[in-house]
Amino acid sequence: MMITVTRREFLKVSAAVGGGLAIEFCFPVISAAAGKDAAATEVNAWVVIHTDDRVVVRIARSEMGQGTYTALAQLVAEELDCDWAKVSAEFASPNEHIRRKRIWGSMSTGGSTGVRSSQDYVRKAGASARALLIEAAAMQWKVSAAECSVEKGVITHAATRRKLRYGQVAAAASKLPPPKEVMLRNPRDWKIAGKSMHRLDIPDKVRGKPVFGVDVALPGMLHAAIAQCPVFGGKVRSVDASRAGKMRGVKKIVQEDSFVAVIADSWWRATEALKKLNVEWDPGAYGKASNETVATLLRDGLDDQNLPKAYQQGDVNAALASVAKVIEADYHSPYLNHATMEPQTCTAWFKPDGFLEVWTSTQDGEASMKAAAETAGLPLEKVEVHKMMLGGGFGRRGGPQDFVRQGVTIAKAMPGVPVKMMWSRAEDMQHGYYRPASMVRMKAGLDTQGNLIALHSSVACPSILTVLMPQMLRNGIDFSAVRSLSDMPYTIPHQQVDYAMRNGHVPVGFWRAPGQQNAFYRECFIDELAAVAGKDPVEFRLAMLKPGDKNRMVLEAAAKAAGWGSSLPPGIHRGIALADGFGSYAAMVAEVTVNRQGELKVPRIVLAIDSGYVVNPDTCRAQAESNVVFGLGSMLYQENNVKEGRIVESNFHDFRLPSLSEMPIVEVVLASTGGFWGGHGEPGILPLAPAVCNAIFAATGKRIRSLPLKHHDLRRT
Repeated sequence: MMITVTRREFLKVSAAVGGGLAIEFCFPVISAAAGKDAAATEVNAWVVIHTDDRVVVRIARSEMGQGTYTALAQLVAEELDCDWAKVSAEFASPNEHIRRKRIWGSMSTGGSTGVRSSQDYVRKAGASARALLIEAAAMQWKVSAAECSVEKGVITHAATRRKLRYGQVAAAASKLPPPKEVMLRNPRDWKIAGKSMHRLDIPDKVRGKPVFGVDVALPGMLHAAIAQCPVFGGKVRSVDASRAGKMRGVKKIVQEDSFVAVIADSWWRATEALKKLNVEWDPGAYGKASNETVATLLRDGLDDQNLPKAYQQGDVNAALASVAKVIEADYHSPYLNHATMEPQTCTAWFKPDGFLEVWTSTQDGEASMKAAAETAGLPLEKVEVHKMMLGGGFGRRGGPQDFVRQGVTIAKAMPGVPVKMMWSRAEDMQHGYYRPASMVRMKAGLDTQGNLIALHSSVACPSILTVLMPQMLRNGIDFSAVRSLSDMPYTIPHQQVDYAMRNGHVPVGFWRAPGQQNAFYRECFIDELAAVAGKDPVEFRLAMLKPGDKNRMVLEAAAKAAGWGSSLPPGIHRGIALADGFGSYAAMVAEVTVNRQGELKVPRIVLAIDSGYVVNPDTCRAQAESNVVFGLGSMLYQENNVKEGRIVESNFHDFRLPSLSEMPIVEVVLASTGGFWGGHGEPGILPLAPAVCNAIFAATGKRIRSLPLKHHDLRRT
């Protein structure tokens, strides 16, 4: 069900609120609205069927371009056995979710879990609906349900050749008790799942129909622009609004402890007025923080001799004392913003009846509703969050919900009127929850045959869990900070991983593939060890992976697809890396060129990934390509520097994105073995930086131990 606003109506609204993009769009809402539509019936919480056989699948997870919206609909439709051409989807309502005792399970979308952690119960929802529909038809015919079959939403009684469509029996099916058990289809028999079906969100996106958070327009809506203390942890000391308050269109100035906002009849006017505010900020204790103080904090962590152990096997110190050769290296990487194309935004409306409605781009509708309710001082039942399509998430729109709290706080100042708060690009760049800056010290021992006997890794970085999930910390260890080192795929007799939690003032958060820097450190260091041992990088790794190991299988698949070991054209050099995470296994080969001026090009990437089952191959390949371009930006150019307590970068002119000409050809090998459910949104980024940097070593003889690459001179010495 959709509340549709026509072009004519939208033009009227746009004129009223001070202008806007004139397109037709619609608001996705819950189909319990379907309960009011006599032509649509809720068979169960996941499936709504119209009398003309159209099927609406409710989706609890968020859609940010990764394809979860379609993949989950495919899984439901597969078990429902309906006609995919008649399937559409809508977001489940967080308010209904709470009222119905969290009937849709988790609404959180992150960690590549959208499909893999909900596939079981959404498939059962589809199978349960199918069983109810067949039972309803059988009751109408007065036959046994076992005598009936279904295909593409048409139920058939073979003995009498009678047929009924889903739309004809949906109402009767909705009145039956759900089956206690259902049989799920064997993936070998899938007809809809496992296929590259068309994305449900793409046609409307091409037509400009769905509303992202930044596109929301409501009758009488006001706009808010916000300025936050430039130094994290700082506060507003004083505000002189004498000039701004007199500007045309300005309705109110809102002052809180950590930010000020201007509410006006257009966002442009709000922003212009915001510039005229004379704000004195109190930077607090971190006004002198800098890159240097961050580096000192992390380096002191590595030097600490009493760090808690995240993992230990064997006796590393004794082994290192007796090996033939010891190799050491330090690595580091900077803070990184998520830099979503859609800045943080939230529209909030305190309605006269005491109900609060919120429209926002969120990775967790339930968390957004909780944040809105807490901020408003309302029970959850009095709040509704309209989940919008996300213009990028990458973890930023998951845990913090700071933008929701701000939007609701600002709207409180104008009860009865919808207020849309939107951050500027500079606010978005300078007030994120960043990928942690980190340093890692690695020390390894090789025996006389060049075998890796011992590996000691020390990790120093801020803790994401301390900020977002403190209950997940165990004995001073943040598992996301030591990932890829504490769960090493290689067989190494003696291992130890230490963790130095060093929390600075810069807020940190989950950033696409949290802890992915560790894969860079590990796989580059493994390559260093292979070179010292005089062994081929692939063979060196294979020697530490058992036969049948999925890591070994994807490594072999990537090497084979890339032609590892074959001759290369002049100037082309290869590097390889292996990494598993987020339920999947990935290996990558990168081909690079480095000219005499030290200019790097990455013409080809080969990625092999095993996620067990693949719901939509086309989407999975697209995610591999997305991982590559996202990872290239962070590897080549991007960093967030700290000066006088604040983030230096303010927009894409100093936080550069890769250009179209820099995008390599990406060849994806879906090396799926079945039997488990892995993710695709993040695993592909894990081996990218080390594969490219290992290829750079092959081209130049230079080892890269820090990112981004723009700081390195890649000319051959």
